[in-house]
Amino acid sequence: MPRSIWNGTITFGLVNVPIKLYSAVESKTVHFREVHAKDGAQIEHRRVCPKEDREVDYDEIVKGYEVPEDRYVVLEKDEIKAAAGDRGKVVHLSEFVDAAEIDPVFFDKTYFVGSREAKDAYGLLHEALRRSGRAGIGRFTFHDREYLVAVRALDDVLALHTLRFHDELVSPDELDIKPGQRGPARREVEMAGKLVESLDEDFRPEQYEDTYRNSVLDLIKRKAAGKEIDLAAQEEPEHDDLAAALEASLGS
Repeated sequence: MPRSIWNGTITFGLVNVPIKLYSAVESKTVHFREVHAKDGAQIEHRRVCPKEDREVDYDEIVKGYEVPEDRYVVLEKDEIKAAAGDRGKVVHLSEFVDAAEIDPVFFDKTYFVGSREAKDAYGLLHEALRRSGRAGIGRFTFHDREYLVAVRALDDVLALHTLRFHDELVSPDELDIKPGQRGPARREVEMAGKLVESLDEDFRPEQYEDTYRNSVLDLIKRKAAGKEIDLAAQEEPEHDDLAAALEASLGS
């Protein structure tokens, strides 16, 4: 059974909810290691001081922030912890917002919230959030860093999402991603709407698999067995006439 990664208390008003956090995500990414092509030995990365040209022990390393070029302000562990604030083991929900109004672009990581004790208080908060459709916004300190969080009801449990701050998002206005000057014709919009409607489905996450991961694992298995790998070339889709592509998609 997975172990909790953080214990603390959610507070709203004068109500205390003792909780524990569990990671809601288990990475299934295929990880590769760096190996020497000549003999297959795993590559080691060492911590080397370029001035002394020697390997440095971990206990000799501190955290530094580059101010001007090649000059660093060094912060001790206690100083970094102090900068994180004195919230300790508390997630104080200072306000409640419509959960549907939080754009997904702000979500970072998700954790499941478990109850340590006082299960009545946990159930009370869950039911209040479920019925209202709202999320509690607050902050908490984790690994010597303060996070903005949203707590909401997710099925039968509470979920805590760490949120990105607004100044961490890149404005689309800074990017060259705007469409061309010609707006879509009315007929094209109508056909695109029909195509979207024809493909309408309820979202069922269990029907989607990581086909890339499965393909990589299969390739590794076949290559380990000494089988020849067929490198099929991938072609980029052609940029057909938009109206013709919509008509073909609708079968009209």
